[in-house]
Amino acid sequence: MKIDHPDLPRVRAAFPDAPLFATEFRGETTLVVRPTELHAVLTLLRDDPATGYDFLADVVGVDYLGYPKAREGGPSGRFAVVYNLQSTATGRRLFVKALLDPSVDTDGTADDPALHLDSCVDLWPGAEWMEREVYDMLGIRFDRHPDLRRILLWEAYPTHPLRKDYPVRGQGEREDYRIVQRS
Repeated sequence: MKIDHPDLPRVRAAFPDAPLFATEFRGETTLVVRPTELHAVLTLLRDDPATGYDFLADVVGVDYLGYPKAREGGPSGRFAVVYNLQSTATGRRLFVKALLDPSVDTDGTADDPALHLDSCVDLWPGAEWMEREVYDMLGIRFDRHPDLRRILLWEAYPTHPLRKDYPVRGQGEREDYRIVQRS
């Protein structure tokens, strides 16, 4: 199936040696890039007057643990960070996804060097809180982030609860809460 998004040829021309993979679902196009090229692709999409993606609507993290593997020839990875871009001038939307595979088998407490991406806060300052949420919930770290610390959970929290291998009933956190009386 040919994907007919007007900005894909421009990205392919700017990155001729990069393996780019595009998908379309329900009229929305997703461009999958390697983590090493992510920041450069986002910079092109923002700064090129022909694309002009001046609005970062969202940054989300996804854990694909247990999902079927990607189709033959397509990229795969356990984690994904997805950037939802929009051009306010043209109204076009493009999702840019970077896939990451953990290099060490941990419960999320150790810093895995394979779960690092370059921060895009220098491109869109509003990404600061969104990247912090992805870090807090999934443990993906953003290099060059100005204030990468937990945003929803306390700093000493032992793991990242949106990972699919996190127990549904938790790891005993609720049993340790001190009950606060109104009186």
